[in-house]
Amino acid sequence: MADLSRIVLDPAVLTGKPVIRGTRISVDFVIGLMADGWSEADILKNYPGLTHEDVAACLAYAHGLLTSEKVYPSIT
Repeated sequence: MADLSRIVLDPAVLTGKPVIRGTRISVDFVIGLMADGWSEADILKNYPGLTHEDVAACLAYAHGLLTSEKVYPSIT
């Protein structure tokens, strides 16, 4: 299970966007890299301060947001 304490929201860092603790790397940035086809190995190679646990926490954070999202069908 991912350690979500690795993700912090601090108004003084990137205007409160969720970031990886101790960095200015946002969750959406990491998810965006993966959406663009970067592998976890690519991310860790290019951002050596990050760990597998950081990437897993980003994915778990995004998953949590999506599973709590309420979607209502539009009636046309």
